[in-house]
Amino acid sequence: MPVFDYDPPERFVAGAIGQPGSRTFYLQARAAGRITTVGLEKFQVAVLADRLEELLDEVLRRSGGRAPVPAIAPADLTDRAPLDTPIDEDFRVGTMALAWDPETSQVIIEAQEITDEDDDEEFPGEDRPEPAVLRVRLSPGMARAFSKRALEVVAAGRPPCPLCGQPLDPEGHICVRLNGHRPLEIR
Repeated sequence: MPVFDYDPPERFVAGAIGQPGSRTFYLQARAAGRITTVGLEKFQVAVLADRLEELLDEVLRRSGGRAPVPAIAPADLTDRAPLDTPIDEDFRVGTMALAWDPETSQVIIEAQEITDEDDDEEFPGEDRPEPAVLRVRLSPGMARAFSKRALEVVAAGRPPCPLCGQPLDPEGHICVRLNGHRPLEIR
């Protein structure tokens, strides 16, 4: 199983490429002259950022405010730069795990390669290869900065419909709240 381990990374960010409505999302880690880029879905980026915030808030709450966890992302760790190029996807993410290491006061994020159920046919009678894993260990400040950027990347997509909340395409959309009808134009 290839493990792409970053302890700690120089940079760990979420990013997207493409036009709203057809963007491709990535996590990217960089350290010591190497870069790992993994592809994932928009909802996975949003869930990771939300759960990361919840984890950090819980660590802060349980420690009574004594844990070295900033309440908000430190301004000096803000990263607005684009993804590093070239963007070569090492693998596509299936499952993710999140943990707090109390000994090092770090957040551990693991993103595991998606596995195909058809692998049994491809490797009959053999053990199928282990999925690749991206493992990143972050300081609490870096984790807050990652989460803030990830949520901004997700929010930078298509604006929501004010009635139903579904994304609006440039040509509009059929709103379920209007039973598929478009409002009458007043002339």
